[in-house]
Amino acid sequence: MPFFALLLTLVSLVAPPASSSSLSWGACGDDQLGKALTQAGATCATLTVPVDYQRPSAGSVKVAITKIKATDPAHRRGALLVNPGGPGASGLELAAFAPQLFPELLAQYDVIGMDPRFTGRSEAIECDWKTDTFVRSAGPDRRSYDRSVALMRTLAAGCAGDTGRLPHATTRNTARDIDRLRIALGEPKINYLGFSYGTYLGAVYLQMFGAHAGRFVLDSAVDPAVYGPSLFSRNAPAMRDALVRWAASAATRDDTYHLGATVPAVLATVDRLHQVRQVGSYRVDESLLPAYFFSRLAQPDYETISTELTFFGKTGALPESLEAFLRGFYTGVGNPSDRYGTPILCADRPASRDTDSYYRDIAAHRRAEPFFGPLTRNISPCAFWPVRGTEPPTDLRNDRPVLVVGADHDPITPYPGQLAMRQRLTGSSSVTVQGVYRHTVYKVAGSACLDHLVTSYLLGSSVPRSSICPPPT
Repeated sequence: MPFFALLLTLVSLVAPPASSSSLSWGACGDDQLGKALTQAGATCATLTVPVDYQRPSAGSVKVAITKIKATDPAHRRGALLVNPGGPGASGLELAAFAPQLFPELLAQYDVIGMDPRFTGRSEAIECDWKTDTFVRSAGPDRRSYDRSVALMRTLAAGCAGDTGRLPHATTRNTARDIDRLRIALGEPKINYLGFSYGTYLGAVYLQMFGAHAGRFVLDSAVDPAVYGPSLFSRNAPAMRDALVRWAASAATRDDTYHLGATVPAVLATVDRLHQVRQVGSYRVDESLLPAYFFSRLAQPDYETISTELTFFGKTGALPESLEAFLRGFYTGVGNPSDRYGTPILCADRPASRDTDSYYRDIAAHRRAEPFFGPLTRNISPCAFWPVRGTEPPTDLRNDRPVLVVGADHDPITPYPGQLAMRQRLTGSSSVTVQGVYRHTVYKVAGSACLDHLVTSYLLGSSVPRSSICPPPT
């Protein structure tokens, strides 16, 4: 182990750990999330952890925790921490859905949700943005790319008021927080179900605290070599495949949507819509349409996509789903998870500050990736980030037996990256669902095969052999 990493590990061990008495469980609040948690039977608490594990006395952060007790306590297996990814998405929100999504798991586990440090209810870093996300296209030329550069510079400046905490918004620190939580819960091991970015967080915990890891499932794994500010740089081919899949569906309903009767015709319509500059009351630009598809194809509802596209180029009232997307994209009053997650990406791994390098990369791939490449390879706020992270990224290499699952046509964490995570975790097994063009699979992709293997493993079966599940019927 390199000396620097060893030193940080020793410092984290010396810092006084939380104890089970440090969690005081009570009501979850009267807001919408609090009411949902209460309805799910949850109680809530906060866990106080150091902002900086190298200097534990230099300040603390209160991390929001929720717990739903196992419904069959006689067969309780321990605590299962769930993380929906992002980074920046709320573990409390995912836990609130546990009775509907994971009733078998909830029977034998206390389901635990945690908003990672500086997100959600965990003393969130509030970036002053007029958009919900930095994920948008750089457009067709240098002029449109330069507008992207200006926006990303502005977004980075919008986070600069919190420079004291920004360097410590790392995945490694969240993994340390998870281990403090394990101790506070009185659990010898923590079990884990992580989706998307949550797979990277889970893998980092395995690397740092593997002796305290129980059963781990990583759903739709991030490529550990790509994770960071350029997380989506290799996504364009998978996104294109997902777009074609939707286009095939739209073509069968041309009498309803009038987007085209063949796949080439539908894709030609998309190219024309890329030039649209008005949607409802919103004046839109070339950054929008690839970002719209990037968002909508993650958990695709083809009927919604096809319906919403018929409103592009029109004024007047919009479907509420499209109105909400545009409101967040252009005003920043929607889901704040990307605003919460950007500090994590930027703290975990530095980005190139050579603004021309991103444009050269886009230009080099424009012929092969004309629609999604200017989005997936675009510059991010991390290129202008006001601080540097405090430690290098984690080198993920261990033989802990875990289960890595995903879809072979995932547009957000493409299959080659899932395999890369599996290869780093040499003791793991993988289960892949064929013919699925969506992001995240357990309990949401309709694969009885995969759902059975994951549930059985979490409820006590051995790690299954690596296998392929057939397309859902």
